[in-house]
Amino acid sequence: MNFPSPFYRWRPHPWHGLGVGPNPPSVVHAYIEITPFDLVKYEVDKETGYLRVDRPQRTSSQPPVLYGFIPQTYCGDEIKRLSPKSERGDGDPLDICVISERPISKSEIILQARVVGGIQAIDGGEADDKIIAVLKNDSFWGNVNDIEDLPTLMIERIRHYFATYKLVFGKDNPMTIEGIYGCEHAEKVVQASITDYDNMYGR
Repeated sequence: MNFPSPFYRWRPHPWHGLGVGPNPPSVVHAYIEITPFDLVKYEVDKETGYLRVDRPQRTSSQPPVLYGFIPQTYCGDEIKRLSPKSERGDGDPLDICVISERPISKSEIILQARVVGGIQAIDGGEADDKIIAVLKNDSFWGNVNDIEDLPTLMIERIRHYFATYKLVFGKDNPMTIEGIYGCEHAEKVVQASITDYDNMYGR
């Protein structure tokens, strides 16, 4: 029997088995772990590739956009160089937030996203950037080219979510937001994470 190429006899690992995207660093694949409807923090299990429950959210804060990661990226030394206040990369794939006009309620999906900016975040000393992107060919957000084209309130909601999503009352918040950056720097971050992945795992 002839199978289409590529054909996976078993489910590919979403971090290592999916491509980084059709035109990186500007247009990338995003594997979605969390939707704006989730009150539980899910993240991909690095061994199996399935979603694992990380923690129920302690506060009422919900992710304002789709949230996941870019396959075949890694946050290591190159990412740390772009985050001067961090001590190291966080050792995870590069996080991405994707804005879509139409509600998408399913996770464990793959989509194409166009990079427009990002958030420079540090989690316990580790560089933990959040790329901000729009769904490619979105009928409403399709003309957005840079983070400045997005409503300020939307960016503030994304910033607030990441500033509070690890908050535990009575304890110091490990997460700090160092700044917001535009498309040009975001593409450098994506490219750095691709280089880090190549250095760590090869291709």
